[in-house]
Amino acid sequence: MDELLKSKILDLLDHHRIMTVATNRPDGWPQATTVGYVNNGLTIYFLCSPDSQKPANLARDSRISLTIDHDVSDPMAITGLSIAAEAQRVTDPTEAAKALKLLATRYPEYAAFPMPKPEDIAVFRVHPRVISVLDYAKGFGHTDLVTV
Repeated sequence: MDELLKSKILDLLDHHRIMTVATNRPDGWPQATTVGYVNNGLTIYFLCSPDSQKPANLARDSRISLTIDHDVSDPMAITGLSIAAEAQRVTDPTEAAKALKLLATRYPEYAAFPMPKPEDIAVFRVHPRVISVLDYAKGFGHTDLVTV
């Protein structure tokens, strides 16, 4: 992977906190949901209720698509990521605790709220496979495609 593109990807991951995740429902329709996330390099973590639709969808099909971006008033200033990835539920308590610690660092304003226990939530690890880096400053709709 080109180091300049990798740096741009990591910068976008590090400076945002929410993403839209699309999973595959059993009826074939995609389901897109907004979730908070943290990352450790290119590895992304998100958590959700174990009773929500995402864990059931991901148990059947680990493929996801996600986007990370932000609103801008100038369309030529659009930047963001569109990622095809695989998501696996974290079953190792040490890794789940690490993800929760990253969350506490990324979301310091949540310190007043009790952190969920790893056994009460579903933590997912996301491994990007294909990343589209959007940068409209290089031209309307411009993307650089990266295979991980």
